[in-house]
Amino acid sequence: MPELTQSKEDMMAKILGLVVALGAAWAAQQVINQVWTKAFGHRPPKPEDEGDQRFGEIAAAATVTGAVVALARVLATRGAARFIK
Repeated sequence: MPELTQSKEDMMAKILGLVVALGAAWAAQQVINQVWTKAFGHRPPKPEDEGDQRFGEIAAAATVTGAVVALARVLATRGAARFIK
């Protein structure tokens, strides 16, 4: 029976980690959108947007978004893991 309890705890930890990571990624994206809008006067470009955005702006938006969202997910997942233990 202790193995079953450990398995349940592991599954709950994974689910909580996933939920927290998704929430952190969403929150990071919202912050990026706000900062980008204040700095440039419009939301960051997305790959599917049609328009005449310069490649440099698209590359910068992708780089910043990817880095910030990845960092937020890692920190949130680690924090959730510490909270569970």
